Amino acid sequence: MSRTARSRSRAFRQRYGASPLHLLLVLASFALTVYAGIRLLRGDTVGVAIWFVGAALLHDLVLLPLYSVTDRAAQRLWRAGATEGGTPRPSVNYFRVPAFVAGVLFLVWWPLILQQGGHYTAATGLSADVFLPRWLLITAGLFLASALLLVVRTWLRLRPQRKERRARARAQARARRAAS
Repeated sequence: MSRTARSRSRAFRQRYGASPLHLLLVLASFALTVYAGIRLLRGDTVGVAIWFVGAALLHDLVLLPLYSVTDRAAQRLWRAGATEGGTPRPSVNYFRVPAFVAGVLFLVWWPLILQQGGHYTAATGLSADVFLPRWLLITAGLFLASALLLVVRTWLRLRPQRKERRARARAQARARRAAS
């Protein structure tokens, strides 16, 4: 790259704050968003607007307080594992992540999970009876994987302490044998 090209790139980066590729990707994402919005609003504009307002109200008035209270309860459960400084250990995240993923899956598939999707069976010819058991299995698998990960990470974190205790116990036993 020539010196003038580098100086132009450096000047652009100083003015914009990122590389020209970043600007190109941002502009492309805006173009894609505008295209999707035009396609979405081409059909039932009032219905889409009502859905957006309803989704915002449902999130702000129902879901946000619900998952905030649930998160506070989970933090209190894990407060017993707090460090000396009083800061909670990140073990609450082993509950947050699978709960979040299961919640998002439920929000996306709730009509089929709760067997409210009558038109689904008519449109695809497939039964919607399997969604609740599968969602429950996925949720159980997420929590199981998270619990296993917590156990393994806790075991690995405490491993040096166990080795140190064993070494101390061996040294004490040798000292007792030497003293007798």
